[in-house]
Amino acid sequence: MTAHPDLAALDRLKTRIQGLRSKTMDNGCTEAEALLAAAKVAELLDRYDLSLTDVEIRDAECEQREYETYRKKRAPLDGCIGAIADFCDCRVWREKNQVREARYVFFGLRSDIEVAHYLTELIDNAVRSELGRYKISAGYRRFRHQDRHMANSSFALGMVASIADKLKAMKTERDAVNNSTGRDLVVLKASVVDAELQKLGLTLRTVRRGTRMVSPTAYEAGGGRGRVVGDQSRNSRDLSFTKAMQPLASGERADEMILPIRTLWYLLPPSGVTWP
Repeated sequence: MTAHPDLAALDRLKTRIQGLRSKTMDNGCTEAEALLAAAKVAELLDRYDLSLTDVEIRDAECEQREYETYRKKRAPLDGCIGAIADFCDCRVWREKNQVREARYVFFGLRSDIEVAHYLTELIDNAVRSELGRYKISAGYRRFRHQDRHMANSSFALGMVASIADKLKAMKTERDAVNNSTGRDLVVLKASVVDAELQKLGLTLRTVRRGTRMVSPTAYEAGGGRGRVVGDQSRNSRDLSFTKAMQPLASGERADEMILPIRTLWYLLPPSGVTWP
């Protein structure tokens, strides 16, 4: 495929992303600030896409952009990485690097993977920042020491689930607005990306992941105070619970909740041997 014909516009988009990064990364950010940044960068991306002709989009290069997790085990980001890729009209899979650490690989048009990488970095940073604040809260101190590892992971999982839901809602609204222009850019870009992905000859498989036990108290705190974990509609559709007790100062055990199985694309090693 030919190089993107409007490199100047692409450079301007990348410059704006860099500006947003400097404002949101230096001192950490909240979930609300991360979502505001996501809305802003989506506005920039949509404006850029609408400036292109259909021919320019069809002739645009597809590229890969990696995001290292520096973790050998599953990360909370697994819970929203698919929503990030959908938000940016690109594809994503997870693979292992040379030292067996997991990383996400975004594949798509150059502008889309730039935004996807930025949002992943932004959300990762926001989760770490918010978890740090949660750890000094009164609610966190009510957990027994041996329960705090579960509280940490539960908070992070609740936060990424909340962000994923909001990104999906924002994406639906964006698509409706963009389609009102008479051009279905999502379908056009998907056809380009999927055709180029097929040419790579990758062996991808969808992995069903096991359930995870979490604390509803910490999970709800991660998802925001306005989020009701286990409302009737969501409980019947997604979540199953085990009965336990609220985390009290007296040392009683925290509630436990089983999260639903998640799926994620994985890249198989060249030999075809499945990683553990």
